[in-house]
Amino acid sequence: MNEDILYTPEEIGKKLKITKNTVYEMIKRGDLDAHRLGKHLRISEAQFETYLLTSKGSENSYQAVISHEDGETIALIGDVAIHVNTELEGDVKFYIRPEDIILSTETFVSSARNNYKGVVTQIILEDSSAKVVLDIGIPITALITKKSLDEMNIKKGTPLYVVFKTMSVKVYK
Repeated sequence: MNEDILYTPEEIGKKLKITKNTVYEMIKRGDLDAHRLGKHLRISEAQFETYLLTSKGSENSYQAVISHEDGETIALIGDVAIHVNTELEGDVKFYIRPEDIILSTETFVSSARNNYKGVVTQIILEDSSAKVVLDIGIPITALITKKSLDEMNIKKGTPLYVVFKTMSVKVYK
């Protein structure tokens, strides 16, 4: 994701196959964030991606409260503490793309700050992939290939580790 890419409302309209006036209404309602540059509105790639993920009810979307512990920024959802990288404070929302989540049968040393043990509660088969839903104190969905599903012998009830980087967690208000 490149934060330097800025779209006009007209360009976003073309991407979504809607009119530019509808895009302006979305910005006015607060559905789509935008930057004001003088008299012009611009939408960053990050703002557009956040809109797409949150508007279609993406898996792994949560409401949390930002906390600071031992020099780290944490998003708290009940008893689950997710390591995040944000300047935001207080109540926030965040999401993690299912394809950014790694599943493992055991722990391993990595740079990823988020590592949780969970249990598979559901498997949703798609064309060449599988969505694996786990309970880590909150439900979380990982997207893996069917080959990985078979090779790891993942079934409902299988204990697994969920691993993802702090930078994979997208936080917004």
